Amino acid sequence: SSPADSPPDAEVPTLTVYTTRPDTLYGATYMVLAPEHPLVDRIVAPDRLDEVGAYRKAAAARSERERMADAKVKTGVFTGAYAINPMNEEKIPVYIADYVLMGYGTGAIMAVPAHDQRDYDFAVRFNLPIRRVVQPPEGVAVADNAAYEGDGIAVNSPVIDGLPTPAAKARIVEYLENLQLGRRSVKYKLRDWLFSRQRYWGEPIPILLDEDLNPTALDESELPLVLPELDDFKPTGTPEPPLSKAGGWVEVIRNGKVYRRETNTMPQWAGSCWYYLRYLDPRNPDRFVNPALEKYWMPVDLYVGGVEHAVLHLLYARFWHKVLFDLGQVSTPEPFSRLVNQGLILGETEYHFFEDENGRPVSTADLRDIGEEATPNGAVLVGFDKTTGARRTGKRIDEVLVEKRADGFVLRADPSIRVDARSFKMSKSRGNVVNPDDLIRDYGADCFRLYEMYMGPLEAQKPWNTRDIVGMQRFLASVWRNLVGDDEATGTRVVESAPSADLERMLHRTIRKVGDDIENLRFNTAIAELIKLNNALPREGVPRTIAEPMILLLAPFAPHLAEELWERLGKADSLAWVQWPRYDPDKLADEVMEIPVQVNGKLRDKLTVPSDFTEEQVLAAAETSAKVLPHIAGKSIRKRLYVPRKLVNLVVG
Repeated sequence: SSPADSPPDAEVPTLTVYTTRPDTLYGATYMVLAPEHPLVDRIVAPDRLDEVGAYRKAAAARSERERMADAKVKTGVFTGAYAINPMNEEKIPVYIADYVLMGYGTGAIMAVPAHDQRDYDFAVRFNLPIRRVVQPPEGVAVADNAAYEGDGIAVNSPVIDGLPTPAAKARIVEYLENLQLGRRSVKYKLRDWLFSRQRYWGEPIPILLDEDLNPTALDESELPLVLPELDDFKPTGTPEPPLSKAGGWVEVIRNGKVYRRETNTMPQWAGSCWYYLRYLDPRNPDRFVNPALEKYWMPVDLYVGGVEHAVLHLLYARFWHKVLFDLGQVSTPEPFSRLVNQGLILGETEYHFFEDENGRPVSTADLRDIGEEATPNGAVLVGFDKTTGARRTGKRIDEVLVEKRADGFVLRADPSIRVDARSFKMSKSRGNVVNPDDLIRDYGADCFRLYEMYMGPLEAQKPWNTRDIVGMQRFLASVWRNLVGDDEATGTRVVESAPSADLERMLHRTIRKVGDDIENLRFNTAIAELIKLNNALPREGVPRTIAEPMILLLAPFAPHLAEELWERLGKADSLAWVQWPRYDPDKLADEVMEIPVQVNGKLRDKLTVPSDFTEEQVLAAAETSAKVLPHIAGKSIRKRLYVPRKLVNLVVG
């Protein structure tokens, strides 16, 4: 429906939506349009123009990728308009929100918060009704703060009450079609691919166009088609691409007929979608790859990329590869065996506290749904009072005004006020971008590289903290001092003596741990293991049999320092040609082990016994321990429990 103050004879617009769950129509309690939806201008109420306009402007400044990545935090604005649900004639409010994209479906959704998690989160944020219309199967529990998105039995839906989901879908579609309110349709998420660019750089398209623009492909013998040399490849200022300037190259005469080459070029995807195949056989003049080499090497073992690749390169490369597989040109249906999405490195932690309308501080413990919201002055952090629902705006404060407590951050001046602490995606507009060049200048490439890997698990989002990079700088400086000495030293502190048994055991454990961690992309724990080994190095000199493998283990993380150390040890060739260290399983075990001894569950002693002791020997040592005897004397041992190498528990009575 139009806004409430529209004239009675105003044309009432209609909204078309696409849904895969027509059985949930009765549960639609609001609608959402993409901010750029053309209908927004027609339906927005006059008193909502400013807020809607500001939100649309903020949404327009973000890419679809950014909007999809940040969809967890729901934002939106009420347009002042209502729509009529055709199933029950209910008026439901119409919002705009950036989690709805114009390029998907129709750019409008009917929101069923009880059965779609995104709609549920939005409804909770804006206090909108949540009506269940699908009853989960018996025994299926639904969390209090979650939507039920599975199949079940239709409820609160007069036309389909009592029907299971598949039958309910069929019945509701038939009902809508009979009333000409809807029709069944198939939608594909794979959209048309715009595969041309109006620029010079790019693979030329091997197509000839006649005077009527009919296309003709170049013969295979004329391939590859190479870009012509151009002194001026800037845009032409007209719809014609830069290649149109290459007159002698553009015009081609065939059998007395004049053709023009296609002057658009291919996008970068034309190369990046199959580069991994060409790498296998880069100088083959006859084929894009030798079939024998392709069969030997493919598929790619590991693909590492950001989550944004899931809808860009990963999708396109798989599409490309599957076409080649269908044509019999490659041997595997999938190009990549394993996918790892590395987490985003966020900006440094920002701190916000909130105030009420009278300027009094409000604790975040009293707020819900804290998140960013678009305003005419840019994005701000807002929260809503848990009791009244009142909107509170956050103010950014300096870290010196904040104190860390066990359960979060509080105002240093008033610890009863909890503060919001979170990190945001790096962006120029926020001013939280970290320039790698500055860090490499101040700390060195090895230190920067180490800190990035040490921040946390590869897949996790991690906030940047420049102050923490100093820890890696100290670690590298300590490695240098242990193996070389001070900055002025010309030799090394490496000795030819044999290492202690404990140090040798730690080396072999480090080799195993670092190797396993690298294999599983756990770089942060591998670096932690190297720090432990470095801390255990003797002050009187490091045995060569320890120093050399340690440098090799360090090399993947700090290659420049490792090469310098390798050369200091008298090695003429790069360590890149040296075999990776191997651990000896026989040197992993301790000669002794410490076993806690409990009596009726209470710790009474800790035994130090040879690591090759059998269970019988361990139990005998426990029962004869001077600290254990007073607790078992005159009592019968009802049960003896031994957890190998970890624990003894004697149950007495």
